[in-house]
Amino acid sequence: MKLRKVTAASAVALVLALTATACGGDDNKDDTGSSSSSGGSGGKIKVGIKFDQPGLGLKKPDGSFAGFDVDVATYVAKQLGYEPDQIEFVETKSADRENALARGDVKFIAATYSINDERKKKVDFAGPYLLAHQDLLIKSDSDISKATDLNGKKLCSVTGSTSAQNVQKSIAPKANLKEYSSYSECIAGLQSGAVDAVTTDDSILAGFASQDQYKGKFKLAGLKLSNENYGVGVKKGDTADVDKINKALEQMVSDGSWQKAVDANLGPADYKNEPAPKIGVIVPNAS
Repeated sequence: MKLRKVTAASAVALVLALTATACGGDDNKDDTGSSSSSGGSGGKIKVGIKFDQPGLGLKKPDGSFAGFDVDVATYVAKQLGYEPDQIEFVETKSADRENALARGDVKFIAATYSINDERKKKVDFAGPYLLAHQDLLIKSDSDISKATDLNGKKLCSVTGSTSAQNVQKSIAPKANLKEYSSYSECIAGLQSGAVDAVTTDDSILAGFASQDQYKGKFKLAGLKLSNENYGVGVKKGDTADVDKINKALEQMVSDGSWQKAVDANLGPADYKNEPAPKIGVIVPNAS
């Protein structure tokens, strides 16, 4: 009888041990795209960026990443305890950024992510870390010089972007808006003549215009059609990481890394950046 009791107890212990092992998972990942272990102990962090925006977020042919947003993301991740080789960059297109955060695909997003009231209903933001302005990219010989010239023209923007929304609401409601899935598709359309202009933030357009294959072919119209306050998006309710990221952004500005990143990534396109914005201060659009 005693032997049967010992055997039963051993069986229970074995079941509990197996259950605990099964619940552990392979990567010990939480629901925000990061390992549950700290960055210094071999964990990984998933960060959302764009893959097709020269000067901001670009995946190069060798598989490496470059751009201002990449530098911001790398600096922030460092302050959170992750080295560059612990960062896994994940492509997050404009239309999928909120979903990527809600699903926990990434810990945070630095992807030309303009802060606005509608998005703040779904995600939280740290920053802003850059003030950009909506502009137009046109061919060098184009006769488009002001926003109203777009009425009746074929205008390209990206699905889910604030630029497309601005065009439809107020900038040129009679423009023939073409919404593509990426800015690189819009640029290809501009080059082929499928569209007459591309609209998005001047920082993004400057990055494309600076590429060797486009030099001399395109130009910025020089219009400040909106104020775009770039923020770092995090999952709704993740106030702890918002605070940590804000502190990292403040440090990036104070130690000179922010201006260095702007000059290195956007300077070649002769981009005239605004001063680094103050954390929590959103520059509104003119009413």
